[in-house]
Amino acid sequence: MPSSTGWRRVLTGALAGLTAAIGLTAGLAAPAAAATGTPTAVTKYSHTSVSGDYVGQGATVAYTPKTATIGAGGSAEYVRFRVSTDDTWWDVDLAAPQGEKLHAGVYRNAERAAFRTGRSPGLDVSGDGRGCNEVYGQFSVHQIGTDADGTVTLLDATYTQHCESATAPALTGIIKYRAYPLSYAYTSDAGDWIGQGVSQTHTGATSTFSLSGSADGVQYGVSGKREYWSASIAPPAGEQFKVGTTYATERFRGPDVGELDLGGNGRGCNSSTGEFTVEKLALNGDGTVKAFAATFVQHCEGGTPALRGTIRYYA
Repeated sequence: MPSSTGWRRVLTGALAGLTAAIGLTAGLAAPAAAATGTPTAVTKYSHTSVSGDYVGQGATVAYTPKTATIGAGGSAEYVRFRVSTDDTWWDVDLAAPQGEKLHAGVYRNAERAAFRTGRSPGLDVSGDGRGCNEVYGQFSVHQIGTDADGTVTLLDATYTQHCESATAPALTGIIKYRAYPLSYAYTSDAGDWIGQGVSQTHTGATSTFSLSGSADGVQYGVSGKREYWSASIAPPAGEQFKVGTTYATERFRGPDVGELDLGGNGRGCNSSTGEFTVEKLALNGDGTVKAFAATFVQHCEGGTPALRGTIRYYA
């Protein structure tokens, strides 16, 4: 993951004090991709405020490193994320229960971070001089990373905050700091044997993911939400993945057809047809895969009902 960098402008007043206290570092725009399909980290912030929410004032905002200075600091025990422009600022504090560290997962019944009690996690979103005396809410950590000193270097999270009471209008937000996409989503048509006609999305907050292989084929796995999925994906025999290419597939690849064998919860196809498109691919120095993104369509046993989905493994 990218290393931390310092702020690119002079910090003054409260922001300077905050940086000294919690060690904020700025999320600068990622360098250009080294090659087509190479993943780049994402840093951005957005929130939506319901009318009547005191902090967000009923507005929707969105920022990227092109429109604001975005940084994160602190540790896995207590992390602060900050967005600032010349005329506005937003802070989001996320804290683990006392004595614990944040990890991927869902944190419910959050209290105001600096004043959390017992085993409650902490949340505190404030901006432009507005904040909550009491916080009721929850947040999900999809990814979090730290360096050797324990300083947060990567954060991917979402939150819902209610000020002063659990029934107050909500402020909901999305935080991404040097994070790579990580998810699996699928939609199953009625009559599709594998997906049983339902749709589902897995993220780092609820599920674990695995990926192995190389440019001539990958093995992918997902576990979470009482589900387990596995997939074997490969280009035609003798070929390597090409980013941007759509491959026609069968269950087992051949000289002119790629391989897509995707099963879930104990169900699989005896034979299949379909296709997949490689959107991104990154390899380690030894040729093993480290990041992969693709979309797919699979039909079991020559049928019309389809299983469609997207794979985002750090890409």
